[in-house]
Amino acid sequence: MADGTMRAWSVLKPGPVAEGGLRLVEKPVPVPGDEELLVRVRACGVCRTDLHVTEGDLPVHRPGVTPGHEVVGVVAGSGAAVRGFAVGERVGVAWLRWTDGTCAYCARGAENLCPASRYTGWDADGGYAEYTTVPAAFAYRLPGGLDDVACAPLLCAGIIGYRALRRAALPPGGRLGLYGFGGSAHLCAQVALAEGATVHVLTRGAAARRLALDLGAASARDAYQMPPEPLDSAILFAPVGDLVPVALRALDRGGVLSIAGIHLSDVPPLRYESELFYEKELRSVTSNTREDGREFLALAARHGVRATTHIYPLSRASDALRDLGQGRFDGAAVLVNDLS
Repeated sequence: MADGTMRAWSVLKPGPVAEGGLRLVEKPVPVPGDEELLVRVRACGVCRTDLHVTEGDLPVHRPGVTPGHEVVGVVAGSGAAVRGFAVGERVGVAWLRWTDGTCAYCARGAENLCPASRYTGWDADGGYAEYTTVPAAFAYRLPGGLDDVACAPLLCAGIIGYRALRRAALPPGGRLGLYGFGGSAHLCAQVALAEGATVHVLTRGAAARRLALDLGAASARDAYQMPPEPLDSAILFAPVGDLVPVALRALDRGGVLSIAGIHLSDVPPLRYESELFYEKELRSVTSNTREDGREFLALAARHGVRATTHIYPLSRASDALRDLGQGRFDGAAVLVNDLS
């Protein structure tokens, strides 16, 4: 930082990670705006959304963007208007970066639907770098007792999984199906189990099925199999549209399927009688509100929710994204800053 530059990963040309479109480059250390914090990155979780941004599944919002929105770091500076944060204080930076606070959606408490919303690692440079910035109003105070690596996946995988769980309208003591069992799903499962749910996991990976059973799931089967009992609610974490009718058929009458991902492959035609009749519901999940984040972090601390993590040095971020895309690990990958 002596010369005002830092090392950061940059999406130079969206496309398959193996083709080298994500490159480690030098960038200027960002200067925080009046209402922003400058954060020195200590750890950053690896989210599937980072893969979608890198590979072009999500449209380019900022050419050469630095991905990463599960950031744990310390305050290294702040803008003139910031109050309440001290240099050296640990903070979290998540996906939702900014909303206008004035639109009809923000006014009714649905800031996740704000048409002007902006996102870390998509609209602004994120945490695959030595430093990043965040509006102070969107920074999270992190629970004590969790180290940087443990906290990082909570900031997106955990928060989004929590919102997806609430959107799924699981009744007390209900039967929940989780389709896909990666970083987000294995945190969501812990919250649901702590709240008294019966959890059935449907996923392709044998290691992920073992992890599900170790965490307390009642069953773990292949994603295209039927669970052992009808489901009150289900959440689709895998970005696979073919699983939508599969999950709908697994629901009991009045059941709800929520789709947790920001990207989903095309959904095949649905049969009304077998997949939607009996008042089954299909719901999408769009980002999260800050209140979702605060609620989840409090629940995670109360119930001892812990991510199964796999550590990569930040200098190997492209390897972590490639391994994520190829399903080479269960749980969540976390990048630890070895650049500074």
